[in-house]
Amino acid sequence: MFKRFGGSGGIWKPKNPHSLEYLKYLHGLLLKNEKVTEQNRTLLVEALRSIAEILIWGDQNDSTVFDFFLEKQMLAYFLRIMKQKCGTYVCVQLLQTLNILFENIRHETSLYFLLSNNHVNSIITHRFDFSNEEIMAYYISFLKTLSFKLNSYTIHFFFNEQTNDFPLYTEAIKFFNHSEGMVRIAVRTLSLNVYRVAILVSDQPMLDFIRNKTAAPYFSNLVWFIGNHVIDIDNFIQSTDNDTASRDRLSDLLAEHLDHIHYVNDILCLRIDSLNEVLTTQLLQRLFIPLYLGSLVPEIQRNTLHVSKVVALFLLTNVFLIITHKPLVEQLLSMLLFGDENDIQVQSLPTELTRDSLAASLEMACESSGVTVQSRSGSVSEPLPARDRAESLTTTAVDAVAEIDDGGAPPTNAYPASASFSSSSTDKSKGDRPLFASHMNTLNCEESDHTAFFGILLLYAICHNEGVPDSLLEAAQIPAISSERGSRCDRELLGRLIDLISCAGKRESRVRLITVELCCLTLRQLILATDTGTNVIQDQFLAQLLTTREVIVNELADVIDQDDMFLDIFEDEYERFERENLKIDYVSSDPALLLPPSTTPLSGVEFAKRLPCGPQEHVRKAVRVYFHLRKFLLDLEGVEETRLPLSNPKDCVTVNDCLNLNNSDLLSCTVSLKTGTKYQRFLVADGLQLILVEPDPKRVGWGIVRFVGFLQDIELTGDKDDSRALHIVVNQPGSKSKPNAQPLLTAKLVFDDHIRCMAAKQRLTKGRQKARQFKLDTIADVLEVPKKAATADSTAASSPAAFRAFKAARGKAPGYASKKELGARSSPKRSTEAQSSGSMDIPLKDFSVARRGSESTPAAPADPQSSEPDEVKVPDDPTASSSSVTSGEATARDIILPSKLRKATVQDL
Repeated sequence: MFKRFGGSGGIWKPKNPHSLEYLKYLHGLLLKNEKVTEQNRTLLVEALRSIAEILIWGDQNDSTVFDFFLEKQMLAYFLRIMKQKCGTYVCVQLLQTLNILFENIRHETSLYFLLSNNHVNSIITHRFDFSNEEIMAYYISFLKTLSFKLNSYTIHFFFNEQTNDFPLYTEAIKFFNHSEGMVRIAVRTLSLNVYRVAILVSDQPMLDFIRNKTAAPYFSNLVWFIGNHVIDIDNFIQSTDNDTASRDRLSDLLAEHLDHIHYVNDILCLRIDSLNEVLTTQLLQRLFIPLYLGSLVPEIQRNTLHVSKVVALFLLTNVFLIITHKPLVEQLLSMLLFGDENDIQVQSLPTELTRDSLAASLEMACESSGVTVQSRSGSVSEPLPARDRAESLTTTAVDAVAEIDDGGAPPTNAYPASASFSSSSTDKSKGDRPLFASHMNTLNCEESDHTAFFGILLLYAICHNEGVPDSLLEAAQIPAISSERGSRCDRELLGRLIDLISCAGKRESRVRLITVELCCLTLRQLILATDTGTNVIQDQFLAQLLTTREVIVNELADVIDQDDMFLDIFEDEYERFERENLKIDYVSSDPALLLPPSTTPLSGVEFAKRLPCGPQEHVRKAVRVYFHLRKFLLDLEGVEETRLPLSNPKDCVTVNDCLNLNNSDLLSCTVSLKTGTKYQRFLVADGLQLILVEPDPKRVGWGIVRFVGFLQDIELTGDKDDSRALHIVVNQPGSKSKPNAQPLLTAKLVFDDHIRCMAAKQRLTKGRQKARQFKLDTIADVLEVPKKAATADSTAASSPAAFRAFKAARGKAPGYASKKELGARSSPKRSTEAQSSGSMDIPLKDFSVARRGSESTPAAPADPQSSEPDEVKVPDDPTASSSSVTSGEATARDIILPSKLRKATVQDL
């Protein structure tokens, strides 16, 4: 059963590695090799790995394993190994063993065994060589694993109330500013776990220790680190261009900053009043007011640290988007809205301060209470390189500790008196409110909208912050969106926002589309939240908006008929306008918006976030601005959009619809794809769409739609080798403005003879021209500008009746087609048979045509003045009457088709 292990001095090695005997064998190895040498390092590493494996197995299968481990105090052997100069190889394996062990232990009894005798705390405070990345990684991972084991029972193994010591927490937070992001994240996770457990178990001594001995130095250093990182962001933005590499680098910097703000919010959301008090004081007095708000009025504090206004607005925006702690946001907002010059100067930072490490701060805090904390070389990363601009930002952690009195209470002047909102604040004029006046001035976009975008975004964030009291907003005449009762709106604020929209309507303006969208969104919410509603906008500013719309319309009227791309641009921009909604959380941290606005598509910035380049992009911008302004004006009137989009999806044929093809002009053709596959189809061209149908083998006179595309998007060329063939490309709607857009269909159509081929080409070409002209005329109607002069034929062809897709009509005349939903008439068996008959299932891509829903709802009564009913019953018998109205499954939509070619009709099916 046993065999002798070479070099182990007569110790027999059991064959079963998962057994108590094997653990005893490993214990013997540790006894024989207490001193680490070059010869036995490999043996010890393997023994440590095997011990973790056996203990995890014993936790689930054999309790005697942990009994033996506890009896022999094998963790003490780990400590003895660590205290020797065992080298990186052994230390890494030892930390890895401990991490795996604690991570996989499931039984509480086993966990208590491991935590007893205080050996774990001794390991935590051991002086490892943290200059080694592997040791640092495994050590911080070990601490984080331990923090997840904290609960009302295990907390007493880590916090010693008698000695007032908590090494798991105090040792971990010393790495809060480590150069490795993984380490910083682990420290934040560990501290949050500690705070949650402290409030969960209501352990007042531990809360007092965290509050009195670690909160001030830790939060002070945390605030310094955040501010130092903000300086890095500002320096980078001012020294780079808006290119891909710069955006990637800035994205990493912003992600780190947002992690800090979310971490602060997580602490505040725990609602530990004693901690929140200290953290709020540190943030307001040492970061938010002197740096963030102070940067909005740099002329008041000429000798203190500032960042650019764009960065300051970005920072304040994310504070109000993320943090909802009422005492903090109320103090900060009251300072922004009503703070004066004296308030800002009171909060200015000293110009010369030293930077002590957090470790030294914690030692001083603990020594003040008679507690000794072991100093560990290399435990704290070196401070960031000194920067001239950051010299005035940091506050000494020792000074922060000195601010705490003997009872550990925060300073009595934690907040300035003027920062607290009072009724006297409302009496200040805008001249006595320099911060608010500076915020209003950022909305000026005559030269650029860079600051204006973040100025509006800050206003949006303030209005949507749950911690902001409605009374504070109403005092500043900013409508509270969440308030049920209406409120007044500052007319200067409204004027600034409307001026921005007016500026965007000018061709040479430097206002980006995303700024216009955000402005319309914010302005709409502010107006709808007021007590007078739209009267606020109608009294003074409606004429300005209407004038702006007229300017845009005049610009578009000049290019409707001159630019062949205008129709594609118009439809593509409307589709984007309807599809793309502004995501505040995303744009608030988008590096492309924080960097200087780009003026070229080569930068890789999407169109809405940069300035237009070239005449065509100026047209695109004007179209999109018109859509935003049109929607805004319609919302003010409470009117729904009824004229856009140009092609109503409900009136269009979709794939798998079933059409009644009786008395319809059809052209039989063979469709050859690039893959070599061939299908036999019938070509139908209505006023707006090209349709390829497959005969329904179960119902004479009906066809199943296998492909549809808009006539306006087709390209036709003849085949020089075959007079019966046409090459057709059906593009996606708006494909000319989309890079690398793939066509919906690329195929070769082969007809019975060259006459039918010529007829098909003529029909499709003329249909394309009429479809495009019809939509251009519709755009002219929407813009309320004169239409292009047209001949009698084109005018008649472009009438709404001629282009209304598949609408039913009384007394169907020859040349009409009727549509019926396939799902309402075919059984699964019939569908299977139809597919097996060689149908061409060309995939239908998104081109703004949606499938009609169920038509089982009874039809609405027809307009007595209308000459066309909405629905007509289509009997199974093609010869039956088709004029009776129905609300059942068989519905019909008629469309006028050319009737010049009568050779191929329904009889051919």
